[in-house]
Amino acid sequence: MDCDRTVFDTLIIGGGPAGLTAAIYLRRFTRHVALVDKGNSRLSWIPVSHNYPGFPGGINGMELLGNLRTQLANYGGSVMPGEILSLRLEDGHFVASYAAAEGDEPCELRALTVLLATGVADAGMPVERWDDAVRSGAVRLCPVCDGWDVIDKRIGVVTSEVNPVGHALFMRTFSADVLLFERTAESALNDEERQQLAAANVRHITSPLAGVTMSEDMKPILHTKDGEDYPCDVFYPMLGENARSDLASELGAETVECRKLMVDDHCRTTVPGLFAIGDVTRGLNQIAVATGQAALAATTIHNTLPWALRAPADSTGS
Repeated sequence: MDCDRTVFDTLIIGGGPAGLTAAIYLRRFTRHVALVDKGNSRLSWIPVSHNYPGFPGGINGMELLGNLRTQLANYGGSVMPGEILSLRLEDGHFVASYAAAEGDEPCELRALTVLLATGVADAGMPVERWDDAVRSGAVRLCPVCDGWDVIDKRIGVVTSEVNPVGHALFMRTFSADVLLFERTAESALNDEERQQLAAANVRHITSPLAGVTMSEDMKPILHTKDGEDYPCDVFYPMLGENARSDLASELGAETVECRKLMVDDHCRTTVPGLFAIGDVTRGLNQIAVATGQAALAATTIHNTLPWALRAPADSTGS
């Protein structure tokens, strides 16, 4: 692709719900926007989201993405498929190296501001038929999103590095049948945490989880290193995550745990002109949070940029 010397008001990197919502707002503010998306939105994995406002019957992740893209198109916006390979500051502009497809010769995009909506990358866990398992709801990634949807199911959870019993206790409010599996041979739990599990009647499986296979009817079967098998209705792997924040951190933006970006109340990073929203920032990973941040960031960007004064309408009628 050939890039011209156009200077965009805003370059948005990431076309999930956060990036698309920000683009919709900025286009409605009549701003000149480039939105680049690599196509890895976690929203595309969600079979049905029941906690995003306005959809009482729930909505499929791909359908929601499609709706947002259509809404953006209504205001003259579109998504540029591809990847931003690097980002630098030059002569008061952000300059991004952009490739439309792997192996293409990169070109440069220039912008006055940049909004990062690149999300997170999940850490691995050995789950058979991962994509099918997630799309069927047998493997779930967000207890906050869908605890209601698994009420009274048999739920398997794995310890996490931080607060290893927290997710199991959270899920215990939705079901009386919760199993907590160790991730490694050395237990992540202390005595107080074991007592918390016992008091809540959470079954603690001490042999480390070795892998997860799927039954013929797409139910997870959790296998431990001692050779035991534990059929469940749903499995929360509590994968852990790392934010896709390298483009920002290489410019000096401050990051915290899991490489997440620190932002202020208006979604500004510590680099002037560089904004971040959604899961790439420190906070609660939720679609509603991401879209709310998008509205905040887009409005702040619009009010920060030089005014784009509208030309008078043609009064002659010609």
